[in-house]
Formats: sequence, C-alpha cells, structure tokens
Amino acid sequence: MNSDDLTGSTLVVLGHGTTLNDQSAAPVRQHAAELRRRKLFAEVREAFWKQEPQVNKVLAEITAPRVFIVPMFISEGYFSTEVIPTELGFSFPDNLKLKTNDSELHYCLPVGSHDLMTTVILARAKEVVEKFPFPRAPKPADTTLLIAGHGTGRNVNSRRAVERQVDLIRALNVFGDVGAVYMEEAPFIKDCHLAARTRNLVVVPFFISDGLHAVEDIPVLLGEPERLVKERLAAGQPTWRNPTEKDGKLIWYAPSVGTEPLLADVILQRALEAARMADGK
Repeated sequence: MNSDDLTGSTLVVLGHGTTLNDQSAAPVRQHAAELRRRKLFAEVREAFWKQEPQVNKVLAEITAPRVFIVPMFISEGYFSTEVIPTELGFSFPDNLKLKTNDSELHYCLPVGSHDLMTTVILARAKEVVEKFPFPRAPKPADTTLLIAGHGTGRNVNSRRAVERQVDLIRALNVFGDVGAVYMEEAPFIKDCHLAARTRNLVVVPFFISDGLHAVEDIPVLLGEPERLVKERLAAGQPTWRNPTEKDGKLIWYAPSVGTEPLLADVILQRALEAARMADGK
C-alpha cells in the first residue's frame, strides 16, 4: 500500500469550537476548504468539540476505510491529548488507532507541535511588516520577534510548544532577538516592552483563531486602551494599528498562526505521518 495515497481516505479537521465567537471555527473551515480543493482525499470534513458539527456525530456518518482526525490545536495540551482522544476511545500517545464497524480511525498529532510551524510563524512575521512598512520596514536583525501564547498551569506542553519554536527560530539567527510571552504566565505579554532589547517588536500570536484572545485581550495587554479596542471591534475595524508605538517601542502585531494559508500543509503532513506509521514506514 502507498501510504502517501490518501484518495480513498477521509480527513477530519478537528477544532475546539465555541458558541461565543464566530471566528473560532473560521480556520478549520478555511483549511478544510483548501484541502478539499486539492482533491487529495475522498472527503474532507470539519468537526468541532464545542459546537456543531460535533466530532462524534461527524465520525458516525463516515464509512471510508481510513479516517484521519487532525486536531487543529496549538499544542499537545489538555484538550488535544487528554479530553478529546479519551472521549473518542483513543489513548494518547500509546494507542492512536481505533477500528469501528466501517473504518479504521487514526488520531493524529496536533498541528501546533509540527516542525513546519516555524515556517508558519516566520511567514506571519514577514507578512505583517511588509504589509505595514511605516515609516519603513525594519531589518529582522533590528527586530525582536515575540511569540505570544496563552500559558496555563493545566498542561506543561502548552508552554513547551511555544518555547520550542523560540529555540528553533533563535537558532536561525535571523532576528535581533526571539522570545516567548504569555497571557497567564511569566514572562507576561503586558511586560514585553521592557524585555525587548530592540526598538522594533513583532508579536505573533500562537493561537489557532483570531478569536477574543487574539483580537481583544492581547491588544489590551500590549497597551491599547480597552475602551478603544472594544470600539474598534464593534465597528469591525482592526483592534491594533500596525505599527503602534508603546513605551518607546514600535510594535507590529500579526494575525494568529492558525489562519496562515501554510497551515493546510501542516494538516496534510500530520495525516501523512499517521498513514506512514500505520503502514510501518
């Protein structure tokens, strides 16, 4: 069997989902549509944990011989490695294959811990500076890149995924400095102006969607007045103006990594990895 031939298989792009914010589901739909367009799978389905269509219902409707479930999660964290796989009948990471009456289900590793995420982050950082070069685009060597994560005490892997990307990008010696900042753990996003050694800062949110954390909470933590952020949000305007000067630093704030078009390739690679592993390759 050719592990790289997925034309008889179904891909399920699995997101967390929420009923509180419409943008939460957008990246799942974006990348599922792109992979559907490529015609690499017999079928590509969207599924969610917290909203419709819910993953259990979607899986019950699929009869393909092979099904690859790729979690659109930023890390090997609480939901992607504990809650969801357990509910679906898997045991992470020991048993990621499950047979049903119709199909062989494969639960893949989350997208956020894949090596290709380095390329995704760099693309986001490059894009935001090129799109908003005022007064002129700074050289990467004169810029600090900060990867912004949520941070949580619930699962140490949440932080590990961000720190791993910091190490990988720092090793490339492209930027003047590279660091991690978090909403709920030190070093905090709100203190990033103090930590950065360069005048220019590019902040890339290591989040799947441009949900409320990315478009409301982080701009406030970066120094924008909450009232102004809420007004812009209500008016459908960007909640951060690139670049904005805060505490003597010029800050560019990128969209979340989860909406970067390159993420479709990461999803595909996760499915291919699972297929090759299942075939002993």
